Amino acid sequence: MSHPENRLPAPEMGEPYLLTPGPLTTSYAVKQAMLRDWGSWDGDFRAMTASLRAGLLDLIEDRHGAFDCVPMQGSGTFAVEAMLGSFIPRDGKVLVLSNGAYGKRTAETMKYLGRDYVVIDKGDYMPPRGDEVAAALAADPAITDVVVVHCETSSGILNPVLEISKAVYAAGRRLFIDSMSAFGAIDLKVDDIRYEALVSSANKCIEGVPGFGFVLVRKDLLAASKGRSHSLALDLVAQWETLEKTGQWRFTPPTHVVAAFLQALAAHKAEGGVAARGARYMRNRDVMVDGMRGLGFETLLKDRWLSPIIVTFFCPSHPNFAFGKFYDLMKAKGFIIYPGKLTVVESFRIGCIGQMDEYVMRDVVAAARDALGEMNVPDAAPPPEALAERARLAA
Repeated sequence: MSHPENRLPAPEMGEPYLLTPGPLTTSYAVKQAMLRDWGSWDGDFRAMTASLRAGLLDLIEDRHGAFDCVPMQGSGTFAVEAMLGSFIPRDGKVLVLSNGAYGKRTAETMKYLGRDYVVIDKGDYMPPRGDEVAAALAADPAITDVVVVHCETSSGILNPVLEISKAVYAAGRRLFIDSMSAFGAIDLKVDDIRYEALVSSANKCIEGVPGFGFVLVRKDLLAASKGRSHSLALDLVAQWETLEKTGQWRFTPPTHVVAAFLQALAAHKAEGGVAARGARYMRNRDVMVDGMRGLGFETLLKDRWLSPIIVTFFCPSHPNFAFGKFYDLMKAKGFIIYPGKLTVVESFRIGCIGQMDEYVMRDVVAAARDALGEMNVPDAAPPPEALAERARLAA
């Protein structure tokens, strides 16, 4: 592996890099932050929670104080369900925009919540577009709210949330953004794009560890949503009221995870905030994609749709290639990659986020080259049906 002086430090414990969309490779400083115990009721920890909330609000540049931040224990999906269950009226109707696993999960959540919903299902990866949203809203006046996944990590596509937002508010409806895998690296400044709330989690682009999610939501929506939640534990309004009154989380908070997140948030700011974090991830993507294409691999998505979060590659058509073997060889070389989620052709995914830089991505490409050699795969070109599938997106 190459070791330029300015590259980010390798994992201190010698563990493999996680080329996944979170959990991801974290800095040693983030890990060290978890070595101290904190009392959840103590003033020091309450101050940490306040700092966490304020720091996240800074990322959307809410100059008018219209938003607040409500953290929620659990995985990102806990926070998504909390957002939907707390803010979608029980007599409302939701338009779910789906082009992958997480759009499907949103629809499934609506079913569990007992809320009325309809779906625009674009399959594995085709992006929902603003004109489609506008048409759906015009055709069904009962729809009150729209939910979109910002970066659909099933394929790696970055959905066009700005044009979707414009269509939603032009029709007098409300938008909720699942920005789980994009927030912190892709701008969602409130002066640039309109939405009611966004949801993300600690272990994504801020580069913390798993244990809580958070919702950035308009204060007027919080005030109007008391009593809507289907759940005791996932009631964001009740959580917000307790935080405002006492500074405490309602139930046991992930104290060590919060400490780690504050360290990650400080590093995010020191790096240069959302713009700099996103630029590093984009450089990671560009270097890795260029190198993999040089080996013969093809991306599912054309360049205009590639996110800086995770990239889907078609598996080679050569009969000697087997993803399980490729995965094991990559892991042995220090890189844990991600299986694909496409239903039509075989694929795999490589993440670009976490404590990694372009030098790591060059090492990833070298490891892939060596793995292909060990598998006696001289050419990583995909089967013709894979390229035909990609052509659908270009059409």
